[in-house]
Amino acid sequence: MSRPPIGVLALQGAFAAHQQRLAELDVASIQVRRPADLDGLHGLVMPGGESTTMSMLLTSSELFDPIAERIHDGLAVLGTCAGMILLAREVLDGRTDQRCLGAIDLVVRRNGYGRQLDSFECDLALRSGTPDEPPFRGVFIRAPKVEAWGAGVEVLAEHEGVPVLARQRRITVASFHPELTRDARVHAEFVHHLEMESS
Repeated sequence: MSRPPIGVLALQGAFAAHQQRLAELDVASIQVRRPADLDGLHGLVMPGGESTTMSMLLTSSELFDPIAERIHDGLAVLGTCAGMILLAREVLDGRTDQRCLGAIDLVVRRNGYGRQLDSFECDLALRSGTPDEPPFRGVFIRAPKVEAWGAGVEVLAEHEGVPVLARQRRITVASFHPELTRDARVHAEFVHHLEMESS
């Protein structure tokens, strides 16, 4: 019997690239644009974009509360860049009306690595990999920076001593854009963890 699909929030950002990475892993995905699209999902990907805009779009499309409810019920989520901001416990330098889901015990700063002109790439050692595994090329675009994290957060990759890939229970977040490389290892680890937890 085939697995249910993974939903990819398709309100903003490179959602098609996330679907491509999942397809490379032979994982079915669907685009999520309205509450009914959340029914029967195996997991959810929340892509990058502009976090305040995405927060407003989640509210206007009536998705914010249903996503919050499903996370509370155990839905596994991968959030990248703006997705990390939306999933964090607290956001610094955000708008006063910006909502976040509080799904992972992180305090993050919007644009903590700088604005668009400060975008950069760097090699990251993934802790889920083997010692001889090549580094993952992290693409940081107006990326959030983790300022504090709770004891229950597992750090999966760091940049200059700061977590840039982390997990707590069924929530995985990245400061960078793993979908913008041809390397599907971050998505593969998310799917693997999801399936281990579901078995």
